[in-house]
Amino acid sequence: MKIHDEVILVDENDSQIGTSEKLEAHQTGKLHRAFSIFVFNSNGQLLLQRRARAKYHCGGLWSNTCCSHPNPGESTEAAAHRRLQEEMGFDCPLEEIFEFTYEVEFDNGLTEREYDHVLVGCADAEPRANAAEVEDWKWIDPLALREDMKANPEAYTYWLRVALDEVLAKRVLAKRGSQL
Repeated sequence: MKIHDEVILVDENDSQIGTSEKLEAHQTGKLHRAFSIFVFNSNGQLLLQRRARAKYHCGGLWSNTCCSHPNPGESTEAAAHRRLQEEMGFDCPLEEIFEFTYEVEFDNGLTEREYDHVLVGCADAEPRANAAEVEDWKWIDPLALREDMKANPEAYTYWLRVALDEVLAKRVLAKRGSQL
């Protein structure tokens, strides 16, 4: 698998303003484009992954199904499908439901400052996780996840803790809209 080392730098409106080497962007806290994927199964459970411990930040923490950065010249949607396949070993239809920006500093001196596109999908696939990316995975009831995140926030990635409530709220609204 080829590892891409550049991220797309953006302004506060997600307009591209350049590119940067990935590690350098995280060392200097430059705002860059990213995406977070939340895949639910037909029972309403969310697929979580535990990030591989060798990751450059947040190794060993539980996170959403998949997250990464598009490569320069690659659309966010294409990157999301590519990375879902590379990390979890399956693909499914995805829909972008919102965007947000966040900034967090990690204990190792890196800063994650991202303009994050949040995509959701539905699949009953059995993940075939890439061990270089994913240490473990599980399906979990979103309400049980919310309770465990309150009790054990240090076990979860920052962006998952920030995005989960909005993902769940927008998912409920979307379901209501489709039933009208």
